[in-house]
Amino acid sequence: MSTVTSQDGTSIAYTRTGSGPAVILVDGAMCHREFGPAKPLAAELAPHFTVYTYDRRGRGESGDTEPFSVAREVEDIAALIKEAGGTAHVYGISSGAALALEAAKAGLPITKLAVYEFPLVVDDTRPPVPADYTERLENAIATGKPGAAIKIFMRDGVRVPAPVVLMMQLMPAWPKLKKVAPTLRYDAALFDGLQDGTPLPEGYWASVSVPTLVMDGGKSPAWIRNGVAALAGAVPGAEHRTIEGQTHMLKPKAVAPVLIEYFNG
Repeated sequence: MSTVTSQDGTSIAYTRTGSGPAVILVDGAMCHREFGPAKPLAAELAPHFTVYTYDRRGRGESGDTEPFSVAREVEDIAALIKEAGGTAHVYGISSGAALALEAAKAGLPITKLAVYEFPLVVDDTRPPVPADYTERLENAIATGKPGAAIKIFMRDGVRVPAPVVLMMQLMPAWPKLKKVAPTLRYDAALFDGLQDGTPLPEGYWASVSVPTLVMDGGKSPAWIRNGVAALAGAVPGAEHRTIEGQTHMLKPKAVAPVLIEYFNG
């Protein structure tokens, strides 16, 4: 493990593997270097790139500094890009896709950007995320109820069926999820105003000037795919690609060839 220091003094833990052009992987909600898809994806990409996986602040071995803001997470990516030599390709999945796009909006020196299934809600193909979603998350976290926060995220955020959420509580991964549950409010901040079932705000990503690949899975639900299609139309010059046979639980072996082709193209 190595660390970089973000602009506000927070220590950000990362792992570097492989050789070649730099690629930074940005995780989705509750994932980190040792828990989630980044590590196996890094193994697939390492023969072609120098791959940086990192723990988003508040997760794994990274620090955390209050008050939180999306800008601080963008600064974390900036510190990693500097560590990588000053420029890098960036790939983000789910809320990590939202964060990667914020980094591109901020003008970070990203060579190419690839994002998978930013979970936007832009129409009536699913109920909107409740207006009090973030407030309820923050209340659960503030009162020491990380399990309750996870349930709010699973049921109201990503629409996981109740029986599945019940089964999850019996699995060995549940305590690991509870450890990072406080960072769910950070993910919620990335979705503010973008999951209410209305069209995307005009011009929101107009300043994104880097080449961008926007992806979804062929087996994902209509609401996610509709949001991804809207995003592809909202990011200037973006390419839209569907990875057939995949859902939001994207398999690293399925996306790796796409990223290798795109970043090397």
